[in-house]
Formats: sequence, C-alpha cells, structure tokens
Amino acid sequence: MNSIDDISIADYQALAEFRYQIRRFLRFSEQAARATGLVPQQYQFLLALKGLPNGRKATISELAERLQIKHHSTVELIDRLVERDFIQRSRDDPDQRRVIIHLTPYGEELLKKLSLLHRKELQSTGPILVRTLRALIATNTDTSEVSRDEIYKSQEHLEELS
Repeated sequence: MNSIDDISIADYQALAEFRYQIRRFLRFSEQAARATGLVPQQYQFLLALKGLPNGRKATISELAERLQIKHHSTVELIDRLVERDFIQRSRDDPDQRRVIIHLTPYGEELLKKLSLLHRKELQSTGPILVRTLRALIATNTDTSEVSRDEIYKSQEHLEELS
C-alpha cells in the first residue's frame, strides 16, 4: 500500500493509460472536426458556446475562459467563425459594451453532426476511459481492469475512421 506521498509503478501505469485514452479520444475529435472542414479549436468553440451552463452569457471573456485561451485568440477565432457563418455577434441588451455570441442555424447543424459523432465514439470507447480513471483514483491502483483487447478494439475503430 502506498502512502499519500509515494507513487508506485502501477500508479505510473494508470496515469500513462489514462493519458493515452484521453489522447486517443482527442485524436478522434480532431480528425472528425477536420473531416467537416473545421479546425479542432473551432469545433471546441462551437461546443463551448452551445454547452454553456444555464445563466451564463456567451461573452468573449466567458468563452475564452471555457476554452482556456487568451482574449485576443478568442476574438480571432470568433472572426473566423463569423466569416464562415457558423456564429454571429450581437450587443448585450443591458450592457451595450458587451458582445454576445450566438450560433447560426448553419453552425447549429454542423455542431449537431459533430456532437452526434462524438457521443457515438464515447459510447464505444468511454467505458475504457471510465475504468482507467476509476483504476487511477482507486486507493489500490489496479490497471488490469482495462484489458488490452478492449484497447485494441477501440484502436481499430479509430483506424477505420482515418
């Protein structure tokens, strides 16, 4: 049993496996976005916009925070998405200094298509990711819960998409 300040080889393996599973999903996401003509960050922006928690306004600073990027990078991303008619800007009614971002019907349609693909992928590969995370945060780290066969099947699915 490890102390809180110790880390075992099983812990390293669990961390590495978790990182691997996340990276595989991100790779899928990047490929799916590119297949629709978006760069991955544009898809992430559209998803962050549509998925804002209730009561949050889609301001530039809010979206920059959700994407963990700088304000000026968010503005550039918005400019590109407005140019392609995925989103539009409007002024906030109570505070005309603030810009609010909205999805256009075209942006909604593309986001729905990509989100359905992502949900399907997570339904397929998500259980492996969850088991890996559970193994990682368990007191007794046991990465044997995630079988190599499951990982290889998931990899084959990703290769079919390529």
